[in-house]
Amino acid sequence: MSYIENSLGDGETIIARAHFHWLYSLLAWLALIFLGIFGIGIIIFISMMVRKWTTEIGVTSHRFVEKKGLFSLKSNEIALPNIEGVKVNQTFPGRIFGYGTVRIEGTGVDAVTTPIIADPVGFVRAIQTAKEHRPGKV
Repeated sequence: MSYIENSLGDGETIIARAHFHWLYSLLAWLALIFLGIFGIGIIIFISMMVRKWTTEIGVTSHRFVEKKGLFSLKSNEIALPNIEGVKVNQTFPGRIFGYGTVRIEGTGVDAVTTPIIADPVGFVRAIQTAKEHRPGKV
């Protein structure tokens, strides 16, 4: 089970998960292929893929969650009512290929910026939907 699934509270459900864009993996493979003979490509490939395999990003009915780490664990969680702003950053190629980063700004906490994810606009839409339909909202 994933970290997000293990950390769900009573009545809490997963609304959406963010995933690394396929170009992220392509860049890792290209580094391995073209820089592998120098050794640096192997290091770049392993570090990028470990980051991809050990990062979870999601929105539940109560909070935004980002978890990362292989041997140690670091998580950023912001309760939906504490999310003040959500910003999408997409470059021109990001708009064409459908990737970008999302910055979530919360009350009393530092902002959290996701790595490059697929469909950042859809992920922001999931956050807004979860905020509007959260339990106990008046």
